[in-house]
Amino acid sequence: MAARILIVDDEKAIRESLQIILTEEGFEAEVVTDGLEALAKIEEGGYDLVITDLKMPRLNGMELLEKSSKISPDTFFIIMTAYASVDTAINALRNGAYDYLIKPVEFDDLIIRVKRLLDYKKLSRENIFLRQRISPAKDFHNIIGKSKPMKKIFEVIEQVAPTNSNILISGKSGTGKELVAKAIHYNSLRKDKIFLPINCGAISENLIESELFGHRKGSFTGAVSDKDGLFKVADGGTLFLDEIGDLPLSLQVKLLRAIEDRKFLPVGGTKAVKTNVRIIAASNQDIYEKTKKGEFREDLYYRLNVVEIKLPSLNERKEDIPLLVNHFVEKYCNEMGKPILGVNNEAMRKLISYNWRGGVRELENIIERAVIFAKEDKICIDDLTENVRGNDETNEMPEALKEAVLAFERKHILNIIKKYNNDKEAVSAALNIGLSSLYRKMELLGIPTRLHSES
Repeated sequence: MAARILIVDDEKAIRESLQIILTEEGFEAEVVTDGLEALAKIEEGGYDLVITDLKMPRLNGMELLEKSSKISPDTFFIIMTAYASVDTAINALRNGAYDYLIKPVEFDDLIIRVKRLLDYKKLSRENIFLRQRISPAKDFHNIIGKSKPMKKIFEVIEQVAPTNSNILISGKSGTGKELVAKAIHYNSLRKDKIFLPINCGAISENLIESELFGHRKGSFTGAVSDKDGLFKVADGGTLFLDEIGDLPLSLQVKLLRAIEDRKFLPVGGTKAVKTNVRIIAASNQDIYEKTKKGEFREDLYYRLNVVEIKLPSLNERKEDIPLLVNHFVEKYCNEMGKPILGVNNEAMRKLISYNWRGGVRELENIIERAVIFAKEDKICIDDLTENVRGNDETNEMPEALKEAVLAFERKHILNIIKKYNNDKEAVSAALNIGLSSLYRKMELLGIPTRLHSES
């Protein structure tokens, strides 16, 4: 697909000349007369490069660059001006422009610069993709996020990964518990050994003991030969016990002994088998509450919960949605061979304001479906599912993504303040942030610190 270039200049002769030259070179070139028109075009999305005049009515080139960087950060800019100076050049480059041209523009020079810039953009994308593929450990095994809650998770992973301590990961379905477990394993000293996951809730109660600890021939009907259990297979590596809250009470004692003694008896066996595994357990249930109800052994809970990692829901980290969306678009475009460039702003605002009950997994499914049905080079609102399209909250959201996230945060914090009758300590606990952080966030978002619950 040809690169899309937008030319912005209030002089008709210049913009039409540039359009002819770039079209002849095989680019898809469009023209507009000023910065406001350009901004509207950029909001629709899909431009690889914008070539804009510096001095224009209504919205000049620098203002266009600044506003565009918030809604389309992947779009490159070349600034043109007849008023050349070292200061204006430096200012343009500091504000995110990738190149700077002095009028009158030499067409041969322009073509060379455009091709070089687009080649650089292509190589930059390929290098990022290769780094993600080759060095998953540096990217925390494909965990996507830059929000404050996710930065805290990354810090914890870095601290606990080099140890042999057992970990308990808690979080709702779709929050990425297995990804975090893999990130811990692949950043640990066990990274060259096996990472072995098992879903404790997906195996029947009468088979799970055999799955974990193995069995000896003849120990039960159907045991026609010896079989090693996962504790043996994962020796030296990491055993990931997903949905640990579903493990039967009768088996919890044996699991506790295996963890404490580093040895176990296979079903029907008489000789203990030694093992050296690291246990990472996970659950979407509140295991501590289950201990109080007698549904989970308290001693096992504390043995597993040397370090607990609580994962935020997607609704608690809306800031990460654009990153996740772009990641999934790239993933499924590569799988399906479709040349989709991303998601337009209207669709992105819907995705940000939607209530994600199914978390990241639900978002991934939505994007996979959208890639399948997308007919344009950008996913639009019609490509989303009906429940996402029907989300009326979008009408209240600002257009720029950063402002939309802040608007959502403000609305969410106000709802929590109302829920807890203005009790700031309860609010900060519910939001999983410190009290001082809550006050800073309220000040940033313009929420009165003495807000009444009825407001």
